[in-house]
Parts: sequence; C-alpha cells; structure tokens
Amino acid sequence: MPLLRMIGWLVCVVYSTIPLFWLMIHSRAERWRQRSRSPYRTLLPLWIGMWIVAALATAHWRHAAFYSATWMWIPALLLIGVGLVLYRLAGAGFSLSQLAGLPEVRPGHAEQRLVTTGIRARVRHPVYLGHLCEMLGWSLGTGLVVCWLLTLLAFVAGAVMIRMEDAELQRRFGEDYSAYRKKVSAILPKLTS
Repeated sequence: MPLLRMIGWLVCVVYSTIPLFWLMIHSRAERWRQRSRSPYRTLLPLWIGMWIVAALATAHWRHAAFYSATWMWIPALLLIGVGLVLYRLAGAGFSLSQLAGLPEVRPGHAEQRLVTTGIRARVRHPVYLGHLCEMLGWSLGTGLVVCWLLTLLAFVAGAVMIRMEDAELQRRFGEDYSAYRKKVSAILPKLTS
C-alpha cells in the first residue's frame, strides 16, 4: 500500500501540471509560432520544473490520508482503466504531432484539421477527460489528501485551459468549430448518438 500511495502521489504531481503546461502553450500560441526554434526546447524543461516544484510543495503532506480502504481500489482501477481507454480512443484519427500540440506552436504546421469523429463526436477534449479519470482514480485509491488537492487544482486549471484552447481552436477553424462546439460537450461525454 505505501508503494501504491507513493506512485499515486507522483502520478498526481505530474498530471496536475498538465493544464499548466497547456496554459503556457495556449496563452502564448502566437508567440511560440513566431520562434524559429522548437518551443518545446523551452516548454519541456519548464514543465519538468513544474513537476519538481509540485513534488517539493506537496512532499510534506504525501502521507496524510482521508481514509485507507483497500476496497476503494476497485472503483479506482475502473477510473484508471477508463482514463487509459480514453487516451487510446483520443489517439485514433489524431496524429502524434496533433497530440503533442505542434499545430498550436509551429508556424505553418501542415496538420491543420479539425477532428470531430470517433470519441471526439462525443466529447471535445477526451484527453483531458482521460487525465481527470486517471487523477480521480489515483485519488480514490490512495485516499491521500494531497492527491485530492492536486486533482482539484488540475480541475480548476483545466477549466481555464479548456476555455483558452476553445478560443484558439475557434480562431483557427472558425464557423466549423463553432458548429462543433454547439453540438459536443467539452468534458462530459455525450453517451447517445
């Protein structure tokens, strides 16, 4: 159980920084596009620095738990599994460069297409939903206070980030994105066709 709690804490540390990483991209998308060198030479070290800061800021509380119940791993593993399935579905019909955000940061990047099929016909941001499921799963399983707090932080930062990403996609795809946005929810999947 201590090893699972340590893994859960570290997973939540990394995952909680994902919205902040994407906020760095979407808040300065135009600026990143103007650079001749890959912005990931700056962005990735900054993101790793966020992991270190988040780990150091939460390390003191990494053993504090709301509860300790082995049976909570049953729904937790279900959520973690749903997160993994969402990642797999989100990757279908999407290139690796799209998943890495290259169209957002590289000038004239060849892949500028709006994908609205597959899982994206049910939810606009399936990767972020996958992150949320993963973090909720680890929080539920470990019962750690810090995991729940990091999940809350990621949820709030993610809500801001989704608004920024929607605005960026609106600028890039115009009316096509407006129509898509009206039909498909950002994070709560449409379960029926």
